[in-house]
Amino acid sequence: MKYIVLIGDGMSDYPIAELNNKTPLEAANKPNMDYLAQNGTMGLVKTIPNGLQPGSDVANLSVFGYDPRVHYTGRSPLEAVSMGISLGEKDIAIRCNLVTLSDEENYEDRTMVDYSSGEITTDESRELIKAIAENLNDSSFSFYPGISYRHCLVWKNGRMDLDLTPPHDISGKKISSFLPKGGQSNVLLSLMKKSTKILKEHPVNKRRIKNGLNPATSIWLWGQGKKPSLNTFHEKFKLSGSVISAVDLVRGIGMLAGLKTVHVEGATGNIHTNFKGKALAALKELESGSDFVYIHVEAPDECGHQGLIEGKVKAIELIDSELLGPLLQGLSKWDYSILMLPDHPTPLSIKTHSKDPVPFVIYRKAESKKNNNESYSEKNAASTGIFVEEGHTLIERLINP
Repeated sequence: MKYIVLIGDGMSDYPIAELNNKTPLEAANKPNMDYLAQNGTMGLVKTIPNGLQPGSDVANLSVFGYDPRVHYTGRSPLEAVSMGISLGEKDIAIRCNLVTLSDEENYEDRTMVDYSSGEITTDESRELIKAIAENLNDSSFSFYPGISYRHCLVWKNGRMDLDLTPPHDISGKKISSFLPKGGQSNVLLSLMKKSTKILKEHPVNKRRIKNGLNPATSIWLWGQGKKPSLNTFHEKFKLSGSVISAVDLVRGIGMLAGLKTVHVEGATGNIHTNFKGKALAALKELESGSDFVYIHVEAPDECGHQGLIEGKVKAIELIDSELLGPLLQGLSKWDYSILMLPDHPTPLSIKTHSKDPVPFVIYRKAESKKNNNESYSEKNAASTGIFVEEGHTLIERLINP
């Protein structure tokens, strides 16, 4: 038996007037997703436990089968694992975004224009983080480059009692109310302010401005946490497996769980990713002996954060045609079960994550049978009456039905 989990990050949403009061899932042409719903078991699952903030960190831990209330220590440490950063017991890892702020003279008066600096390329951002590190690294702080706008700061003997805001939560808002608060937050704010002077004259940003692209004008610090630990996926479920994702967060969870991480050429973490390459990579892993593959696609989430209605619909359609279609065709040689779901909603109307339950579908080749489900959507999933309260138990339904 082969097991597959397919995550369309942030795929679920609310009805939108511009889509004739449909959600992007309802508006998208997605025959393969609909086939799974029409021949499998569909319902809703709560991936964000009460008391925790909605995000891909908490939600993906749930889907992997780990209770976030037990295992969650913060977002950035999960990313640090994937980046090869060794954390000491007293180190604090902090996510470091490269963002575009407006250009008022006083830092506090600026507005969050773009949390991703125009989805800056990895090559460009590495140059910028290198310059940041050369100027700001010291005995307490070390900057590390990641992918696109997503990077890491390690604070030796740092403080956890901090109130730090994700930049994608404040798009278009003045930053004054969302600057670091709590223990020694003034130190982090100082780093953010100092970064603006380093970035302003950097050749990478001058080229981006010349080409009509958003420059990275500041670092933004958030998502702090301590070194995490997980018992392995094999210990929990007696399965070997692989993780396919372009983002360090999901790769880091996979590595902590003892799963193999797979690099896919052209996987970007946005709508221009190599969808088909992920499907082919998954099939190759299964052919090579993996029992389980976790496939994560970031594109719908990025479109949700940016308020791109047509982009989000298109991302769902590309997942369906370029990833799920080839995947199902290649899986036909095996007996298999597949779980498909968003990790959390990223509603276009609020441009950030929500805690709402998400629609899931479990399809088993051996039990494929036409049911009354019309299509895969939030409303149709709710109509089944199936609701999984504890998100981390959902994978048990896939592996041990």
